[in-house]
Parts: sequence; structure tokens; C-alpha cells
Amino acid sequence: MDRPDSGRPEWAAPVGEGQWAVLVRAVPGARKSACEGTADGRLKVRLAAPAVDNKANKALEDFVASALGMRRNRVRIVSGHTSRLKKLIVESDVEPSWGLLGTCGK
Repeated sequence: MDRPDSGRPEWAAPVGEGQWAVLVRAVPGARKSACEGTADGRLKVRLAAPAVDNKANKALEDFVASALGMRRNRVRIVSGHTSRLKKLIVESDVEPSWGLLGTCGK
């Protein structure tokens, strides 16, 4: 994704009215869920949940929604369900405050 002049992080881009794609590198099985910066143009997120029975995917959606201060049903994984490299769609009437994802703000 191209990084626009707006200061939006390289891992986030608008994809439609009220929708943003977020590229993530998920690292399941961590001690606690946390944002770890960026890696290869993706938001790197460590997840306390294991990569078993879709637990890490649900934890990722929960983590991103919570960090952005939105309801869980506004964040969903659209690709990479069985991979560490994922694409999420975030739905919001206004562009989310990406800086709320801690050290991964830009």
C-alpha cells in the first residue's frame, strides 16, 4: 500500500467509503498481546492467543478493535486466515486514529 501524504501509516489504506485495509504480521503465542512496530510494511502484532482453533484470529480482531476504540464487529480479517500475514478491514465513518495502536502509529 502506498503511504499517502496524510501521515497515514504505510500499513493502512482506504479501500472504500468508510473502509480501511490494514496489513498485519501476526505473531501468536506471546506472553501478552501488544503492538511491536512494523515489519516489511505491515503492522506487527504479538498475540497472547495460540494459533489454534481460530483463537489468534479472534484475538487479533479484538486487539485492533480495542486499540482503535471501536466495536469488535467493525474489524474483520479478509485474507490470511491461516497465515501470519493478514489483511484486515476496519470500518468507520471517520478515519481511525492509527496512533492509538501505540508504537505502531506510523
